[in-house]
Amino acid sequence: MLSSNSNKSVKSNNELIWFHKWILERLTYRYLIVDSGYSKSTLERKFKSYLQNAPAFQIKSHDNAHLVVDGTYFKGNLCMVLYYDYDIKYCQFYRFTTKESYTEIKEDIQNILSLGIQIKSITCDGHPSIIKSINDACPDIIIQRCLVHIQREANIWLRRKPVIQCRMYLKGIVNKLHLVKNNNDRIYWINLFIKWYDQNKSYINEQNINLETGRKWFKHKDLRRTAIMIKRAIPNMFHYIENPQIPNNTNSIESFLDT
Repeated sequence: MLSSNSNKSVKSNNELIWFHKWILERLTYRYLIVDSGYSKSTLERKFKSYLQNAPAFQIKSHDNAHLVVDGTYFKGNLCMVLYYDYDIKYCQFYRFTTKESYTEIKEDIQNILSLGIQIKSITCDGHPSIIKSINDACPDIIIQRCLVHIQREANIWLRRKPVIQCRMYLKGIVNKLHLVKNNNDRIYWINLFIKWYDQNKSYINEQNINLETGRKWFKHKDLRRTAIMIKRAIPNMFHYIENPQIPNNTNSIESFLDT
């Protein structure tokens, strides 16, 4: 027969299961109420307690760390920013917040540095707040752009099955990113993109104009958005070739969250 302490432990573990489903699987209260038998107010109270009493992470001192930084968004205006040490497979720091804020991320990076982590590189998705935070907090650190994110965003903006030839060609170039393994591959891929850009520059920058108001806007905004994203990212896309210790994507954070 289970003791009282054992029953409490089982109950506590069961309650954490619902918290896990809410945070990591993004299940709604509507589902959790039915599955757990708890009311919404009870679940909210327990989840708030877990968040307020989250265990403090122990910083592990590490020279030349290659961090992966990314924000994961959940329902209810909740964002968790993780600072994952790719080399030692350890989350050095995290923050629960409402968005990827420049001020908070800059403060987090400064705190990580002050606590003994010597950062060599940071791999991120290119969110403007993260890039600006890194440049201001530690301008000498290598920024590696997540290639998976670049591919994902480009494929969304270019559509699943583009019918215009220049869109199709750019989609093909983007989908070759995972094949870039060495410096020759890098040169070949960049030349492909630059050649495409030069050939289609006038089309990319075509504008419509309202003759009454004089207001102008770009005619092919999603194509232009994709081209500009890639053009700006190129200087930080291929650092992993020179240093194989640098991860070229943020997938390790997703794997960490799934554990």
